[in-house]
Amino acid sequence: MSKNQNKTVENDANVDQFLNSVENSQKKAESFRVKEMMEQITGFKPKMWGTSLVGFGSYHYKYATGREGDMLKVGFSPRKAAMTIYIMPGFERYDDLMSKLGKYKTGKSCLYIKKLSDVDEEVLKELITESYEYMTKKYG
Repeated sequence: MSKNQNKTVENDANVDQFLNSVENSQKKAESFRVKEMMEQITGFKPKMWGTSLVGFGSYHYKYATGREGDMLKVGFSPRKAAMTIYIMPGFERYDDLMSKLGKYKTGKSCLYIKKLSDVDEEVLKELITESYEYMTKKYG
């Protein structure tokens, strides 16, 4: 693996087996809920990316530096501290939705939710849908 390659790549690991390995029963149930939500939105079956990301769809990127690779269009990871939902375009264009979402934190492309009941699920679905559609328009 060269230094320009992603460590997180799509693989054939079993998604349900991974989600069933989540120790916290509430987080496990919420993981299956988010998986179902993303399947409905994207029309894709989930794939494992690396050892802990569940992704739907993929896109190829190429930076001016020459670095290129493939990444999931939308996905999630049931981390111990919080459910991490990957909103690849970031959050700037979604101010209106973010103001209605509920209780969360964000990183560059990461939405951190302690539990699904902290957010409005309909708004979350809308955010995931808009993000997925944006990535599909941009990358095909």
